[in-house]
Amino acid sequence: MALFVFIGHDGPDGTAKRDQYRAAHVAALDKLDAEGRIAFAGPIRDDANTTSVGAVIVLDAETLDAAKKLMAHDPFVVGGVFASYSVHPFRQAYPK
Repeated sequence: MALFVFIGHDGPDGTAKRDQYRAAHVAALDKLDAEGRIAFAGPIRDDANTTSVGAVIVLDAETLDAAKKLMAHDPFVVGGVFASYSVHPFRQAYPK
């Protein structure tokens, strides 16, 4: 397995949609976490640290294609919370 980073950026109505899809999104991440596939994950916040405007998820997957397929089914992606997102190979440098 290898690490991949998912970076999602909310669309203009992302805040409103987050409430609608949050429970399903958290359940999906809880499942991956229970499988030991989440290295770390959390929301990207606005400059005032009051509102989530995206997310970063570092996950373990077999291949880049597998990571992309997995994240394409995340409820925040499917529900349109994220206007854009990307998935890339990731190499942890720190902590050592």
